[in-house]
Amino acid sequence: MAAHSGKKFAEKHGPDAKPDSLIRDEILKNTKDNELPCAVAFEIAKSMGVLPKEVGKTADLMNFRIVKCQMGLFGYKPESKAVKPHPDASRELKDAILNAMVNERLPCKSAWEIGARLDIGKMTVSGACEAMNLKIKPCQLGAF
Repeated sequence: MAAHSGKKFAEKHGPDAKPDSLIRDEILKNTKDNELPCAVAFEIAKSMGVLPKEVGKTADLMNFRIVKCQMGLFGYKPESKAVKPHPDASRELKDAILNAMVNERLPCKSAWEIGARLDIGKMTVSGACEAMNLKIKPCQLGAF
């Protein structure tokens, strides 16, 4: 397993942090090129009965890059972001976003919950946030 040549993702967890061996094995079985797609990380978490942040932490400690954020916020080529501002979002969506804000940000988990509750896609929620100049943070995988 070669480490990703760019950023050192493991550094944010401290020098004594070690990857979970069972999660590591699942990541290795389900990835290529030292990249872990967000959707795959969530599938691993669900199948193993662990929190997504544990999969994200293990990926960091393996120095794997998390890609293809399901909110469209990072990990896409050639541009990093796939999400586009959605200025025509419904009043119901905008209100749901504003009501779920924590410290002037919308937690990723809340964005997912809003999408599910309103029966709309995750990128519709993130697009509304883009149009409203609101940040989605923290990431459920710990990427940001």
